Amino acid sequence: MTKPAITFPLLFTLLTFIDVSSSASNVFNVVSYGAKPDGVTDSTAAFLKAWQGACGSAASATVVVPKGTFLLKTITFGGPCKSKLTFQVAGTVVAPADYRAFGNSGYWILFNKVNRFSLVGGTFDARANGFWSCRTSGQNCPPGVRSISFNSAKDVIISGVKSMNSQVTHMTLNGCTNVVVRNVKLIAPGNSPNTDGFHVQFSTGVTFTGSTVQTGDDCVAIGPGTRNFLITKLACGPGHGVSIGSLAKQLNEDGVENVTVSSSVFTGTQNGVRIKSWARPSTGFVRNVFFQNLIMKNVQNPIIIDQNYCPSKQGCPTEHSGVKISQVTYKNIQGTSATQEAMKLVCSKSNPCTGITLQDIKLTYNKGTPATSFCFNAVGKSLGVIQPTSCLNR
Repeated sequence: MTKPAITFPLLFTLLTFIDVSSSASNVFNVVSYGAKPDGVTDSTAAFLKAWQGACGSAASATVVVPKGTFLLKTITFGGPCKSKLTFQVAGTVVAPADYRAFGNSGYWILFNKVNRFSLVGGTFDARANGFWSCRTSGQNCPPGVRSISFNSAKDVIISGVKSMNSQVTHMTLNGCTNVVVRNVKLIAPGNSPNTDGFHVQFSTGVTFTGSTVQTGDDCVAIGPGTRNFLITKLACGPGHGVSIGSLAKQLNEDGVENVTVSSSVFTGTQNGVRIKSWARPSTGFVRNVFFQNLIMKNVQNPIIIDQNYCPSKQGCPTEHSGVKISQVTYKNIQGTSATQEAMKLVCSKSNPCTGITLQDIKLTYNKGTPATSFCFNAVGKSLGVIQPTSCLNR
């Protein structure tokens, strides 16, 4: 019997108690604190003053960023705040044109320990062309910064945000609980290095819905310690698809469980839905994953498990992956593969993938040649019509 799709009703109850309008009791306009909408004047101090006023308010408060372009350097918006807080952006926030201005900070905009919080609207442009050029030319470059990060946040809504040209990852959740991300656009050129769209780790109860991700790396990257994560109505591409992992970066690593990717379209991506781990010992696991109702359009690897992950092909580990993969369902996945091998399930030599279910799969190869599948140490069952032919061990 196929397990039902996971739903997360608790997440959507957030909508009933987080005010995403700008009609909150207290409004803190960054311009009133000295921010200049000219795209040249450093408005970092003004944004921080507006935040401190709103965060300290006993009544619900709204930070307003009006129309215009605001220059913002590295900044931390720290909580917890006294009441519900909305950060409403109508304009555009830009990073310094010189990528070296960030140093080794690792982040551009960080929301730390906020709760009952909404980030609504606006465009955030990290202007990373110079940084990408540095990376691709092999120069000695800084590590790069994530554009929008949330650490240890709880009960958060992120809605209608556009992030452009991130140095590395566009939006990151680390150690967060109960987060709804909806109707966001995360955009960078397809050849931009390591520009993941949405990255989640050590977080529980996250929904990512109705969003468009076009990047040079994973559209969504799911790291260790992710639980109860729903991705739905995603438009992904260009990019590297939706990836669980890479895992087994270290021995003692938290697992990933209860992940659903549903009702989404992948266009011209390197991968569709992928689980990847390095071939080394690990206490990690991946279990209870549902990939369902997906459309693949000219995707290089529509369905892939790779437990020998090593993208550089140099100095690769030669051990067996300790990550245990189980109870993964692929259901109603249709479309075209850009390569003949449309389905590739390469599991650990010492830990076979178990409980794999293939149901109603129809993937065709673009050039009229039948698509093929390849499995190694993958155990499970096939239901309905499976194209290409299932390679699972029973």
